[in-house]
Formats: sequence, C-alpha cells, structure tokens
Amino acid sequence: MNLIIDVGNSFVKLAVFQEGGLVLKKVINPDVLIKHIDILRKEFVCIEKAIIASVGKLKEKDIIYIKKHFLLIELSHKTKMPFINCYETPNTLGVDRMALVSASIQQFPNNNVLIIDAGTCITYDFVTIKNEYLGGAISPGIAMRYKSLNNLTANLPLLEKEVPNNIIGNTTNNSIHSGIIYGVLKEIDGNIQTYKEKYSDLTVILTGGDANFLSKQLKSSIFANSNFLLEGLDYILQFNSN
Repeated sequence: MNLIIDVGNSFVKLAVFQEGGLVLKKVINPDVLIKHIDILRKEFVCIEKAIIASVGKLKEKDIIYIKKHFLLIELSHKTKMPFINCYETPNTLGVDRMALVSASIQQFPNNNVLIIDAGTCITYDFVTIKNEYLGGAISPGIAMRYKSLNNLTANLPLLEKEVPNNIIGNTTNNSIHSGIIYGVLKEIDGNIQTYKEKYSDLTVILTGGDANFLSKQLKSSIFANSNFLLEGLDYILQFNSN
C-alpha cells in the first residue's frame, strides 16, 4: 500500500492506494498532518511507501517523522519520471504538473493528451503520442479571478462562483459572474479547439477543484477526473519502486 501526500498552499490531501486503486482520500489542515498520518498507520498497517508532492511548505520535523515510518520520495525535478521531459526549464516545472503528466502516461499511453487542471490556477499540459511532455500554459483560476476583481478595484464586490443565467449581466454581480465564468469556459474550449486543429486525435482530461463545476458546461468532449493528480503521484511512486 502507498501513502500519497499532496501539499497545497492551504490544505494537504492524503490518499491511500492499493495496487493502483484509491482506497481512501481526505483533505486536512497542514497543522494536523502527523496526527492524521498516525491514524492512517493504525488503519492501514500495510503502508510501506510514501510520496510527498509539495507546492506549499511542510515543516522539516514533519518530513523527518514521515521518513522514519515510510520509504519516502520527495518529488522534484530530479525524480525519475515515466515520460520524456522536453520542458526547457525542467527545474521550474511544478510537481503538480509532473504528477498530472505521469497519470496521463499511465492511463492514456501512446496518445496525444491535453491535461487541464482547474484549481488555484488553470494549467494546460500537453503530452504527445510519443510520451513527450512539451509544456503548456498557466492562467488564473476561477477563485483568483473573483479575488483580483475585488482586490484591484475600488467598488467591485468579492463573490462566490456561480453559473450565470445569461451572458448579458443585468446587475454588477451578474456581470462579474458572466465575465468570469463565460471567460473561463471560452478560454478552455478555445484552447482545446486550438490543440485539436493540430492534433485531431486529442484526448482531453479535466481535473482539479473546479473540474465538476466546469465539466457540465464545456462544449468540448472531455474526461473529468478529480483524482487524476493523486493517481499520477501513486504511479510515480510505483515507477520509482520498480
């Protein structure tokens, strides 16, 4: 059994995998990480290996504790990957994007794949039919767009995301919802169509915290999988174990 530790900017996702299948997933505060790991150690005594992917910060003492109990991989650009990395600055490639690309290699081998992660940022990552990672794009996520309108203007309110009823906003709130949500949808659909003009056999994966919210509204044909990143981390752990 494998323990997956995905450290974000605000929360930590813990997952347990057995033979490639997700057994358990929980989202916790970083301050109680060790407490929850101890609970998992008692519940799943067969966990031997672990991987940490961190875009946030973990306390050094937490890492030392995890190393004490598991064979640990701390994911970085130095970690052996199951794909050919053609990124010109591999040392700047986020560990979350590495995990997403790895998941695509495992689940859609020998395909042209576009992975769209709709989270804090919206990232686009492209893998060729030859398992070559070429790169992609990064743009602001939905929550970031709402916050920027509030932070960078004097009078626009901070709103929670909401599907607009009409592209024509008849109030300030409705106009914000229309501008952000339709803007994101058009951006994603437009990017997919641009890729398909060059790669007609394109497979598209949508993941991340806003995947379910967006998937029902997109025109393009996609595979929605909210656990794609965790599955990629488990595959990297398997790949390095072998």
